[in-house]
Amino acid sequence: MNNIKKLYIETFGCQMNVNDSATMVSLLKDLDYEQTDSAAGADLILLNTCCIRAKAEQKVFSELGRLKSLKNEKKKVLLGVGGCIAQQEGDRLLKRIPYLDLVVGTHSLHLLPDMVRAAEKGERLTRNDFLDPETRLDLFPRKEAAGGVARFVTVIQGCDNFCSYCIVPFVRGREVSRRSGEILQEIRELSEIGVREVTLLGQNVNSYGIKSPEEPSFAELLRRVAEIDGIERIRFTTSHPKDISPDLIACFAELPRLCSHIHLPAQSGSDRVLKAMNRGYTRREYLDRIAALKIARPDITITGDMIVGFPGETAEDFEETLSLMEEVGFADLFSFVFSARPETAAAKLADTLTRKERQERLDSLQHRQHIMTRERNNSLQGSIQEVLVEGVSRRGDQLFGRTSGNRITNISADPSLIGKLVTVRIVEAFQNSLLGEIV
Repeated sequence: MNNIKKLYIETFGCQMNVNDSATMVSLLKDLDYEQTDSAAGADLILLNTCCIRAKAEQKVFSELGRLKSLKNEKKKVLLGVGGCIAQQEGDRLLKRIPYLDLVVGTHSLHLLPDMVRAAEKGERLTRNDFLDPETRLDLFPRKEAAGGVARFVTVIQGCDNFCSYCIVPFVRGREVSRRSGEILQEIRELSEIGVREVTLLGQNVNSYGIKSPEEPSFAELLRRVAEIDGIERIRFTTSHPKDISPDLIACFAELPRLCSHIHLPAQSGSDRVLKAMNRGYTRREYLDRIAALKIARPDITITGDMIVGFPGETAEDFEETLSLMEEVGFADLFSFVFSARPETAAAKLADTLTRKERQERLDSLQHRQHIMTRERNNSLQGSIQEVLVEGVSRRGDQLFGRTSGNRITNISADPSLIGKLVTVRIVEAFQNSLLGEIV
């Protein structure tokens, strides 16, 4: 026990990064690193980063600046950067930040233990090479099979869509679908240790198997997962609207274990802007897919993403985005001001809006979505919902779980219910959660 070292990881960005951070923790256990929630007491600090927007990137550099004093106070502490900024910047990070010890890109997680060993001996090093598809197939991350009610399972990495604003293909690489046999085996093992819900994860899960004729379609993969004993709920994220097939939509009608929630980023409600974004669908096509999903699963919850202030966006384009929101009835919406990213096509477009105009549009959109979210939650008051109990709530005196529609629900109940599906009556609705009582 005297050899145990403390590992602190701070994660920025999407669920893929959350998943990668869990992989880092698993990989470093063999080096006697144990995760801690305090950077001040850590022997190794890793920032797992995101660069999909300039603001996310700025947060990382701000945090690196804050950690400098800690590095000075405790000279033996190692400091590393992983994730998308690491992949994008590589050696430039070591030159820019002289107190940084290691930089590990998105394709190099498997090298992390060796890199940490080298850093412990005083080396400063970077690994951010892109791997070929065959090598990546053999290196899909597996985390240790430890605890939890709900877990992520990676099914596909990378993206081939090249939306004009998006840096993901440049920092995550091209699409590679994981072997279905490995996916199903991992989920069987998770079921055996008590996991009851799995979320199939990828930059664009809908295109799973498209480049791999020997693998099933994503819809067929869902059907195979639904046959695994012990798995009571299935979710997936993220979906690209252009790749949603009728067969996938049919899964919402056919598979009771598939949760009644889909995250389907629209990004804009204007055909002109969607074309400039290279999204591959029109407003009408997006709405047709939403309509088909609501027919297949009438109680389905729709969440999404929206970008405002894209170069050339007019007031009319923005109004079309607001009207799309109303027509879809999003339960939640992640919304952002356009942020030009290096290497992307949109970075070369002329920007006609002022910062004030972009912010005003974002404020207007978020205000409307705030009202819609509260109305949606209010509509659930008095309803009967099935909740998978995941653990103790932040308050500490309640349990929390999620409805099939992905609404956080707190209940007063015995901890023995953790890991179980319970029937709950919603007695009160709040902006970001629900309060329920067991029926």
